[in-house]
Amino acid sequence: MLTVENLKAIGVNTEEGINRCAGMKDFYLKMVEQSINEAKFPALRTAIESRDFNTAFEIAHSMKGVYANLSLDPVLKPVQEITDLLRKKTETDYSELLNRAETEFSKLKNLVN
Repeated sequence: MLTVENLKAIGVNTEEGINRCAGMKDFYLKMVEQSINEAKFPALRTAIESRDFNTAFEIAHSMKGVYANLSLDPVLKPVQEITDLLRKKTETDYSELLNRAETEFSKLKNLVN
């Protein structure tokens, strides 16, 4: 179940996220749920695997903004690292970071499903 308490339990900075949503807890939870339902991990993985760094950067940067605004720190951290590497078009193995981000994201998703 998606609750503030359950989000806190997986490391989400809910106080900061709710503050960014003008203190409206229900609105914050709605935005978190929407971000979970609009996940772009498959598209990001495909772009990275095809070495389309421009597209991958756009996707990762967009994801980073959403996760930062909602203070979804466990997912934000690896996505931020991916974004920083893609900004420089770094040729590296992104699989560890992608796997970490997807693992953290699945914890969020499990709260909704």
